[in-house]
Amino acid sequence: MTADDRLFAPGGAGAVEVRLPSGLRDVLRSLCDQLETLLTTEDPSSDPALARLSPAAYPDDPLRELEFEQLAGDDLAAGRLAALRELRDTAGAEVLEEEQALAWLRTLNDLRLVLGTRLDVTEESGVEDFAGDEASSTTFELYGALGLIQGELLLAIDPHAVEPEDVGPPG
Repeated sequence: MTADDRLFAPGGAGAVEVRLPSGLRDVLRSLCDQLETLLTTEDPSSDPALARLSPAAYPDDPLRELEFEQLAGDDLAAGRLAALRELRDTAGAEVLEEEQALAWLRTLNDLRLVLGTRLDVTEESGVEDFAGDEASSTTFELYGALGLIQGELLLAIDPHAVEPEDVGPPG
């Protein structure tokens, strides 16, 4: 992939130039809407995908875990919602400021965690694992595409980061 083919490019002073096609921008907005619904209507105790976004800080110490949740839980949830709203609100932007790009990275990661959990993706998972089910196959392709977007954005933020191929879908 050449620099001209990249979905993002360094924009100077921490900014990132966005080169996403409009259809992909629409998909990102829609995914943000779906993630916001999940975050505001479900509970980590009843949804494994949501639980994956908020793993226990102290899994072996329930009292410390409760204390941590009481102190930080609302702030973490608010930060996650703010980041996804930032991505949704700036999905049409031509340039992202550094903080906006970081919000995109956080939300792309959250989206991948949710999709990966829903699909039960492992390091060994490949396209063939989802070939028999059209919905799962499409979701796995989306999971991979989000990984590519995340990798390219990271590379635009930090040109010394790993190549996007290194953060794509497993398999």
